[in-house]
Amino acid sequence: MAHSLAIEEFEALTRAFSGFGVDEKSIVTVLSKWHPEQRKSFRKSCPQFFKEDDRFFERWEDYHINILEREFARFKKATILCTLHPSERDARLAYEVIHKGQPSGILIEIACTRSSEELLGARRAYHSLFNHSIEEDVAYHASGANRSLLVALVSSYRYEGTWVNAEIARSEAKTLGKAIKEASKKKLIENEDVVRILSTRSKLQLKVTFDEYEEMFGEAIDKDLEDELSLQETVQCLSSPPKYFSKTLDMALKGGVSESTKEALTRVIVTRADIDMKEIKEEYQKVYGVPLAFKIEEATCGNYRDFLLALAGRSN
Repeated sequence: MAHSLAIEEFEALTRAFSGFGVDEKSIVTVLSKWHPEQRKSFRKSCPQFFKEDDRFFERWEDYHINILEREFARFKKATILCTLHPSERDARLAYEVIHKGQPSGILIEIACTRSSEELLGARRAYHSLFNHSIEEDVAYHASGANRSLLVALVSSYRYEGTWVNAEIARSEAKTLGKAIKEASKKKLIENEDVVRILSTRSKLQLKVTFDEYEEMFGEAIDKDLEDELSLQETVQCLSSPPKYFSKTLDMALKGGVSESTKEALTRVIVTRADIDMKEIKEEYQKVYGVPLAFKIEEATCGNYRDFLLALAGRSN
């Protein structure tokens, strides 16, 4: 019986260390009552975590220590993001993109899924926190063809009324179609008309433009932008945030993805919990055939899992 219990505890601790997040309760329950010999036995029975060097010393693999430190930090980061004012949160997320090498898609997400006032609030918060504007930091630190698009998007203040000009929509749909067709001659992201249209028009105006594009060219514009990830993300964030966020969450919940991809799970659940989580969950269920809560519960552990599920469940 004691041997069976030891095996169960070893398995519980292995699972607690192996998830997306960590199972703090199991770690506390098991480690708090183990004696040194039990810890030694665990080390010897878990070659996936520990290695024995040429002096027969059992030591953690440095790789796994780094992973565990990151997994323990997930819950901490989620709680901090949740308690920040939304403007400060967006400003700090933008800073991580600009100065710490996080994916530029996060900037696109902030610029295109927030309202004009929310984006303005993030810009003001960034100025207060870092003594620079988002615009100047993006312009200085961004490199390559993305720079003009990113500067234009974070500088935007879009009209948010209901007025739409159908004639302009048709004309600009043709402009976008022509630019996409000629993309082999000139990089699409460097096309000034494309950047102007996507960074200045209201979201309602763009929805009509994208509908006109599909009517004219027989394909949704985001499909025709598959080779231009930044532009595709811009279109998806502007036209259908729930579709964009459900896809982002699905990528984050897959196995074997990069750490920056995984971090989207925390970011999206926390930033959208009070905005459109109900619509995101509906879109996720429709596209992937399972409830988002099921996938979160399956992939994550401990307090981190419970916190994400509670945030995502508030909109039920």
